[in-house]
Amino acid sequence: MINILVVSERKDKCDYFNTLFNKNTYELSCLSDENLIFDLISADNPDIIIIDSQINNLKNLSKKIKSICNNTIIIFLVSSTKIEKELLKYANAFFTDDMSDDFVLSTINVNLRMKNSLEMLSNSNKDLADSLYRLNALYSTSSQFSGTLDKAKLIQYMIEGMDRALSFSLTCTLSFCTTNEPVLLLNSLYELSDELIEALKVRTVLNYNSLFEGKKPPFEINADSLKVIKQIKYPASRFTFSLFRFDNMFAPISLGENFFGCVEIFKESQFSPDDATCFQTIAQQVSLPLKSAALYQEIIEANSKLAKLERLKSEFISIVSHELRTPLTSIKNSLDILMSGRCGEMNESADKFLSMAMRNVQRLSGIINDLLDLSKIEAGKMDFHFAPTNINTVIDYVKSALSEVAKSKGLTIITEQQDCVPEITADAQRLEQVLTNLVSNAIKYTPENRTITISSKLINSKDIHINEYFKDSIHIADGDYVLVCVKDEGIGIEEKNLVHAFDKFAQIENSLSRKAGGTGLGLPIAKQLLEAHHGAIWCDSELNKGSEFYFVIPAAKALQLV
Repeated sequence: MINILVVSERKDKCDYFNTLFNKNTYELSCLSDENLIFDLISADNPDIIIIDSQINNLKNLSKKIKSICNNTIIIFLVSSTKIEKELLKYANAFFTDDMSDDFVLSTINVNLRMKNSLEMLSNSNKDLADSLYRLNALYSTSSQFSGTLDKAKLIQYMIEGMDRALSFSLTCTLSFCTTNEPVLLLNSLYELSDELIEALKVRTVLNYNSLFEGKKPPFEINADSLKVIKQIKYPASRFTFSLFRFDNMFAPISLGENFFGCVEIFKESQFSPDDATCFQTIAQQVSLPLKSAALYQEIIEANSKLAKLERLKSEFISIVSHELRTPLTSIKNSLDILMSGRCGEMNESADKFLSMAMRNVQRLSGIINDLLDLSKIEAGKMDFHFAPTNINTVIDYVKSALSEVAKSKGLTIITEQQDCVPEITADAQRLEQVLTNLVSNAIKYTPENRTITISSKLINSKDIHINEYFKDSIHIADGDYVLVCVKDEGIGIEEKNLVHAFDKFAQIENSLSRKAGGTGLGLPIAKQLLEAHHGAIWCDSELNKGSEFYFVIPAAKALQLV
């Protein structure tokens, strides 16, 4: 029904409007007393107010009515078409005394339709504003979710997001992921009595169990022992058991088979369908980062266990190597004495077996030295003595030391050294160890009557070409480097096995490598020694055609050639 107020002191006009408006459609009041007028409009704004221009105190009365009734249609009844400008800013329309009934009704209807349209537009704008606010709250909450892997923070961000988007009275969040035991997080607008908290605990357990009807819940919980953590916004006020008459929503916090808890939210006013969608969205959004956080925690724990195992392994290797070295030194010294003849002459058979024993003692000594070097490097206890060093001097020393071994296998070692290669800052003894290992491997895996080539040259980083299998693990800074290559004509390495060439305890499987033996530690040790020199090592190889092992070390800038 349309509510109309006529403000007039003229009885004939009040009677006219009473007769004109059908009482089934319109509810009409006709007043002239200012106090009664404002009592009426303060209690309930009329849809239409018709103000007679002949009433006393017209301008002040119109101004006060307009300030109170912003959404009311105001129509002035005037005696002529000449209208005061002052009234124009208060009026939606005007009647004259001589207007026809149809014109009056049409004016009323047109203005009512306009009023309804404006109200619909206002409501639409309000709904749009509410939707935009929720979307902003969801976006803000999602951004917070993506910024942490702390499970306690994720649950707190979920609760804060629901507060921003829904303005709850109370949330009850049962969490299995924020502490070592199930916990009920109560975030309340007002204080909660102990009796109300006990009731909420029972309700939460019942809601939780209802999610797994016919199935065993992932966690067994009991209301009596359930831990409670509460946060109160305004402790001066207190909720009563009337809280359970509030509107509420409930949702699990889970992703697939991963269950993290559940959340129930209470609000004194009724939730809208959009509220329900927003609530479910936030509860679902937090599940994925919670799963990521759980996986991250598992990775941290696994890495911690692996680090502990690696430390124990290194300690074991170090202890065993030291324990082996002491008796091995005694055996070697005893063999040296026997082979020197100081204990008497040995026949040919005895010499043969003693020589065999000495070779195996030397081999075992090499293995122990490799194990000790590896454990020192991994523990950061390897000693380095850096000094200006010429790589060609190191190459000449290694060639001289291993030429006889190569010659005994029918192999030839040649060098291709660039003149005036700049010095490098290095530990010459460790570089000899690296190069000796590479040349020894070349000798070990190269058939008879072949050649092993050791080369060196100065090269700029932009001209260094690294095999694609090693590009991801090797990062070379800009600048000049000294490049060393050990090239053989041996058995080579299959392409699929190149990436494992520098793995610890790895040997590329073929008949010759099995025959040659070894620990598989030489190349990993060489890699770590070169990394300590800010260098790198890699290889190129082709099965049955040979291998090329490269390493680079930064050239000393002060001594680089111009």
